Amino acid sequence: MELEQQIETLCRQAQSASRVLAALPSKTKDSWLLSAAERLEANRETILVANRRDIAEAEQKGIATPMVRRLSLEGGKWEDMIDGLRQVARLQDPVGEISEMNVRPNGLRVGRMRIPLGVIGMIYESRPNVTVDAAALCVKAGNAVILRGGSEAFHSNQALGTVLRAAAADTGLPEDAIQLLPTTDRDAIDHLLKMDRYVDLMIPRGGAPLIRKVMRESSIPVLAHDEGVCHVFIDESAEMEMAAAIVRDSKIRQMAICNGLETLLCHRNAASRVLPEVLKRLHEEGVEIRGCSETCDVFSEAVPASDADWSAEYLDKILAVKVVDDLDAAVAHVQRFGSEHTDVIVTSDYASSQEWVRRVNSSTVGVNCSTAFSDGYRLGLGAEIGVSTSKLHAFGPMGLEGLTTRKFVLFGDGQLRE
Repeated sequence: MELEQQIETLCRQAQSASRVLAALPSKTKDSWLLSAAERLEANRETILVANRRDIAEAEQKGIATPMVRRLSLEGGKWEDMIDGLRQVARLQDPVGEISEMNVRPNGLRVGRMRIPLGVIGMIYESRPNVTVDAAALCVKAGNAVILRGGSEAFHSNQALGTVLRAAAADTGLPEDAIQLLPTTDRDAIDHLLKMDRYVDLMIPRGGAPLIRKVMRESSIPVLAHDEGVCHVFIDESAEMEMAAAIVRDSKIRQMAICNGLETLLCHRNAASRVLPEVLKRLHEEGVEIRGCSETCDVFSEAVPASDADWSAEYLDKILAVKVVDDLDAAVAHVQRFGSEHTDVIVTSDYASSQEWVRRVNSSTVGVNCSTAFSDGYRLGLGAEIGVSTSKLHAFGPMGLEGLTTRKFVLFGDGQLRE
């Protein structure tokens, strides 16, 4: 069978499955989620063998270290992935929920009902845990999902997908509601992007080249998960120990993810008091500091930053640091160089915190907390399918509601439009 025909058949099967899935009760979907968690645990070693194979092959090919780090399913990533399935099972099912019911002057009742989107295509790089997170959220929200992970995680994704489909067969869910493209051939993506007859939404998740390709070539509506150029701004009233802890957690906790800190901004009046100790601690943990001239003055280990550093997503032990005049200058920098992902202020001044929250319109805006909280799991969504940096339909970490839309429902007793 030609590749294009293969992809069309797969998409058509997903569409048929989505129509069955949309009518299934929450109990069936939750049973699948719990069965998937149990089956994954039972097949853990088999899956990790496939995962180690992907990592070894990536290292042999010379794939960049940050991307290799994203491949691993070991340790806390595995536990979070399994717990995410169980959390999603506990979440309220949004499908069928009716809200905004109001009565028109003629007695007609008008409401909005949440419904699935239909078939969601997901194209993503590295992180194979996305396979499980995306399937969990799409299915709970009543959608079929077509998954195409990066070729560097092919063996991991296929192993995970086999288990997810087997759990579907166990619980009365249509197996074709969870589809994985069975090839690393890049032409498969090109064919998928043209299947607007069957697929309702495309979600690309990865680096800028992938995002741009999908947005440029897709005939299906696209919801972008763009790069994360995240900021922390240390205000003049910031307490040093709090600032140091927040900056460290934002940068060091897990660097190869989109909510990691990439640029640190500091109020000029706090620079000499706060920056030397904050940057010293980071530097001792191997972080390269690329600073403006004032940063280099207060921290001698810093190297001069270039213009390109202010918009860079490093995903590595590199941090751009800039001293700014005030909060206005910090906001202007974020607006110019940021990616509208996650931006945080560290401050003891209530007025400054409120000004930051009001004026910075990124998908997640924080006060006195780590950027790492920009994560569906940590925000109570159970898991996330991605962080939307598009403002239409959904913005920020996307959970169940972001994977549904709403239709109008009308309840009358014979009303006519005359």
